[in-house]
Order: sequence, then C-alpha cells, then structure tokens
Amino acid sequence: MSSAPTPQEIWNDARWLAQAVDPNAGLVRLVEMTPDAYREESFLDDRVLQPTREAHLLDWNGIAAARPEAARSDARWIFHIGHVGSTLVSRLLGELDGVFSIREPRALRDLTFFPRDVRDRFVPTVRALMSRTFDGGQTAVVKATSMVSEIADELIGDHGRALFLFVPPTVYLQTILAGDRSRAELQTLAAFYSARAKTQGISWVEDSQGPANVAALVWACEMVALEEAAANVRADCVLWRDFDVVLQEPEAELKGIVSFLRLPAEDDRVAEIARGPLMSRYSKAPEHEFGPEVRRQQLDGAAAKHGPDIQTALAMLELAAEKAPVLARALNRSTKDR
Repeated sequence: MSSAPTPQEIWNDARWLAQAVDPNAGLVRLVEMTPDAYREESFLDDRVLQPTREAHLLDWNGIAAARPEAARSDARWIFHIGHVGSTLVSRLLGELDGVFSIREPRALRDLTFFPRDVRDRFVPTVRALMSRTFDGGQTAVVKATSMVSEIADELIGDHGRALFLFVPPTVYLQTILAGDRSRAELQTLAAFYSARAKTQGISWVEDSQGPANVAALVWACEMVALEEAAANVRADCVLWRDFDVVLQEPEAELKGIVSFLRLPAEDDRVAEIARGPLMSRYSKAPEHEFGPEVRRQQLDGAAAKHGPDIQTALAMLELAAEKAPVLARALNRSTKDR
C-alpha cells in the first residue's frame, strides 16, 4: 500500500475522490481513482472500495485548510427522485470531452444526516472537492444519490446550476412495480420515508405499506425535497426535466441540458452521443441491453398487472396533496403537460 497523499496533492486534480466523510470524527476517506475508473463506476459509494484500489482515512481539517484560494467550485449537479434515468443522463454527458462525470459519491449522502450548522462547515469544501477534474478544460458534473436532494440547495449554492430529473407518479409507480429488486429496495426504506414524510408535512396513512403505496410515498418525499430546494435557490439555477420527455426527444433534450449547464460542447457531438449506443444499454450495467422500447414494454406490463394498486396509491397522493401545498405543486408540475 502506498503512503497517503498530502493535502496539497489532493487538491491537484480528481485523482483522490472524497468518497466518504464523517463530521463527528473529523475524517474523510480518500479513494484513488483514474479517469477510466470514474467513467466505469455507476456508484461511488462503498461498492467502489476494492482490495486493488488505494484508500486512506485522513483528517478533514488538514484538507480543508489546504484548499487553494483559486480552487474551483463550479461543479454542475444532477438531482433526481431515483429510478428516472439519471445514470443514463450522467453517462451521456460524460461522453463529452469537456465533461467529467461523477456518480453518487457517498460523501454527499453522509452530509444529509447531519444538522444544518454542521453541514455549513463542510459543504463549501465538499463542493470544491467535487469540482476538481483531471483537465483544466473539463467541468465536473456530479450526480447525487436521490436522498441528497434534501440538501440540494446547499450544494448548488449562490451561483451553481443543476438539473432536476423526475417522472410523473404513474410512471414512477410502474417503474418500481416492474422490477422485483426495486420493490424490495423500497420496502426496506418504508419506515425511513414514513418518518421523512412527517418532517416534510406530508400526511400519510401509517399502515399503507404495500409496494405501490410505498413507491407513492417515496415519490412524494423526493419530489417535495426537489421543490423545496428549488424554492431556496435562484430560479435560473435549476432546469426541471421529465425523463420520459428526454427519451422521446433525446437529441433536443440533451442539447438543452448541455446549454443550460453551460458545458463546452458542439451541437454535432451532442447529437452523435444522443444517437449513440448508450441509449440502448442499461446505464447501471452497460454490458446489458436496455433501451426505450424495452422500458416501455416493462411499464405497460406493470400497468396491466398492478393497475388497481397503482390507482389506489395515486388516490392517496392526491389526498395527501390536499394538506401539503408543496406536494400539490409537485403533482401539478409532473402532470401539467400530460
């Protein structure tokens, strides 16, 4: 094992990913990454830890104190509600020469579980760490884990720019119910989201633990988080996009996203990427085929199989929105063009 990098070395480029942070212990875990490793990994959580990959626990204060005055803090952001194509969008943007894509570093999720006064001491430096690239001509685009949307406004800051990805609740429920793994994942989080709903002012029936109802609850919590974050930053900092629309018009939508995020790219190159092979692969595991048509077949199958449960869950969402203005705003946003 090699020796740990110095704080100055950490700030040179993106070689040392700030993968995890523990504000209580004052520690940060640095994981050595190459450009190819960033490109390949769908998640930079603990799945990125491998015996062949260097990792070191270092003192946070030393790294924060070594932050150069000229350190960049201009990362762009992708926030989302989960299962809405954020990994695909991140990979598409990562094909641009001037973009450095970073997907779901655990450090961002770590910060969400601490009070605001604690986060305030860490977020500016974390934002700068996430803005590092391997090439000065690149711009970092960071895709966060869905629950990080609760602190999206803090990460965006005063001058940041972010893409907010979502789908309407009907599509979200169909997506979850189409996959056994997605359903199992959400069931394990039912208690977490029930508690979170209370803090967000969302009234939910306590015993509504069926898969469709839990999925509706998750949609509500994640959309409300995005709505609240958008309300706390300048309106021109956020671009909302329905992933279904992105799939229907990938070239135009990708050009719009690139333009909004102010990423260096020629229209011809963006068009080439939008028509390229990534659109027909499963973004979290590109070795598997999975395109818009397969996705549509799965959604249609879930709609046919789980129709009554989906309708019940949607009715619960509408009922909850009657007492939660932010949730009502999210519902309106997600269905106004449909």
